[in-house]
Amino acid sequence: MLRRLATFAVRHRRFMVLGIWLPVAVLITVASGAIGNDFRTEFSQPDSEASIAQEMLAKVSPGEGGITSQVVVKAGAGIDDPAVKTALSGAVKNLSALPGVSVQGPYEFANQVSRDRTIAFIQVNSARGERDSMVEMGDSIKEATTDLRAAVPTVAYGGVAFEEFELPESEALGLLAAVIILVIAFGSVVAMGLPIGIALLGLLIASGIVAVVSNLMSMPNEATSMVAMIGLGVGIDYALFIVTRFREALHDGLSVEESVVEAIDTSGRAVLFAGITVIIALLGLMSIGLAFVSGFAVAMAIGVAIMIVAAITLLPALLAMLGTRIDNTTYAAVITLCTVVVAGMVAIFAHSVAVLLAGAVIGAAVQVARVFVPSLRRPIPHRAQNNHQHTVWWRWSRVVQRHPWRSLLASVIVLGAMSMPVFSLRLGFSDYGNAKEDTDVRRAYDLISEGFGPGFNGPLYIAVGGSTPADPAAMKSFAGAISSADGIAAAVPVPLPSKEVGMVIAYPTTAPQDEATSDLVHRLREEVIPATGADAYVGGFTATGIDFSDYLTKRLFSLIAIVLVLSFVLLMAVFRSVLVPLKAVLMNLLSVGSAYGVIVAVFQWGWMADLFGVGKPGPVEAWAPMFLFAIVFGLSMDYEVFLLSRMKEEFDATGDNAKAVADGVAATARVITAAALIMVCVFAAFVLAPDRQLKLFGMGMAVAVFIDATIVRMVLVPATMELLGDRNWWIPRWLDKVLPRIHVEGKHHTHVIN
Repeated sequence: MLRRLATFAVRHRRFMVLGIWLPVAVLITVASGAIGNDFRTEFSQPDSEASIAQEMLAKVSPGEGGITSQVVVKAGAGIDDPAVKTALSGAVKNLSALPGVSVQGPYEFANQVSRDRTIAFIQVNSARGERDSMVEMGDSIKEATTDLRAAVPTVAYGGVAFEEFELPESEALGLLAAVIILVIAFGSVVAMGLPIGIALLGLLIASGIVAVVSNLMSMPNEATSMVAMIGLGVGIDYALFIVTRFREALHDGLSVEESVVEAIDTSGRAVLFAGITVIIALLGLMSIGLAFVSGFAVAMAIGVAIMIVAAITLLPALLAMLGTRIDNTTYAAVITLCTVVVAGMVAIFAHSVAVLLAGAVIGAAVQVARVFVPSLRRPIPHRAQNNHQHTVWWRWSRVVQRHPWRSLLASVIVLGAMSMPVFSLRLGFSDYGNAKEDTDVRRAYDLISEGFGPGFNGPLYIAVGGSTPADPAAMKSFAGAISSADGIAAAVPVPLPSKEVGMVIAYPTTAPQDEATSDLVHRLREEVIPATGADAYVGGFTATGIDFSDYLTKRLFSLIAIVLVLSFVLLMAVFRSVLVPLKAVLMNLLSVGSAYGVIVAVFQWGWMADLFGVGKPGPVEAWAPMFLFAIVFGLSMDYEVFLLSRMKEEFDATGDNAKAVADGVAATARVITAAALIMVCVFAAFVLAPDRQLKLFGMGMAVAVFIDATIVRMVLVPATMELLGDRNWWIPRWLDKVLPRIHVEGKHHTHVIN
């Protein structure tokens, strides 16, 4: 099918580009604009004690137990100063007039005033909703406290309604890095432009489709950013592998049409099945059972699917149009482009026009030097696919194959050591003590910590049912029991307009992200509250985060199991082997485990935290491991399929396992290295972001891809393939008959360069 598809694309290349792809891109863009999108971040939570508490409180007071916001003030003259008191009382009145909120003022609740009476906060409770509604609530709170800001110099706003979430310019940085890496890898400006052009067009179409699909299912606001991140990565990767194979075939003397067909029938097959493994890994996220996770999964899967289709249909048509002109370049042009792009990247970070001008001057000087240096006018050579025996990669593979046990043990020890911290992994949510110091949420966090202690930033809302709420004495006794528990700074009963449900707000002595706070919530539920005999449930934003983390901890293992089993079965069908898929799964687990270990050491233990601007140690973000696993496992399988398919292709042609391993490594090392470097640059850009969550996610992704493309692909794979020999390709006869027959390695020509 792929050979026929490639042949059609070559012979009808103008129709494929101008008659199919461009009209489809325009149609989808226009349709998505006309239909519009309905992106919404639904903070749906799993069934838990916190959700029960929220439902109980919402029935009698819609604003209670949902989202908590604080308006924090610090007055040098004290909050009892008449002017300050008037401003605070007016702010409480204005806030109480907002729809769907309940307000607790500092003069009615003594625990909201610091001991020295210079710091106080107004607590605003509102129903949990979508992100847009919470942002609107934050704007309404700020508008209602305009007079307060004019009267009191120090006013800060805390809570999720005021959280600032901005993605770094990682797409732009990734594209700049991709330009440099692809030019160096290909030695051709034209060849460099193809993967980037394919990825950008595919991203345009995928974003339009995702926007339309957002009207049919819940998709978070950040879905398009995630599509851009993974779409650009795999799109460039897939085109990179196919373009490389096309140029190799050209340099072996094949015609343009033969070269395109061979590239699609070999590397195109690998792209197809590698992409399927990525989609399987992403859709495995739907097993988590949360709406926003499923929305991300479907959006990213759509992005990958579009990139696959573009790589095996649009790319061959463009390759046929370019033909042998794909190699048109000179050293000088390459050096000039790299110089200007690097200067541009530095100028972006340094905000310096002088740097950009210096890059342009250097580039111009290189162009002038072309006239006097003949070597700068020669094309950069590109090796033929049957002439890899003299490359450094081929020699490296032979070194590993001559010492397979040493290579295996050394790499396993390194990866094992990097993975060890994962056994102390603690999932949770970081608090606003990690936010940038100039943000509202950080200023509010610091003021509350200064005046009351860090635990006041994460109050626990305890919903009380049964007969207790109808008896004020019983409610007071219950609040006293909570207040006397270890780890509680204060516990205050709050009157509600119902005698069926009561509420006690408990303030921990420790910060919301601390492990002690998580232990406190579990102790209240398992020991303290049962001892009182009351029918009570611990809720609130902090308790919800703890329950959410516990839920994801349990579901993470089922996600891993589902993805591993499906990937193992697919790889068995592709490679007609039991050991090769088993090794692929285990090695990819090592990559993911190493990434987990690094983020635990840096973010949870605090190793080198200052170097990366992490702030204080805390839990690993609860959502990060599942997304890291799905995306990294899928990308790792990309490289695994590309490498193993080339080895299988060489083994089928020669029957020599040792030679097949060396040739497979040599043939794919440069392109895998280039692809991995692009990924690492894109993901590493997230580490530059001020947000702790983005830093963690970016570091995990960058470390995993780097390890996978170096230690795993360049050491572990050739070592284990050498040790197992022909047993790599063994499969029981009964299983061979049962599995569908899929030829990922395709057929290639046998022309050999002497």
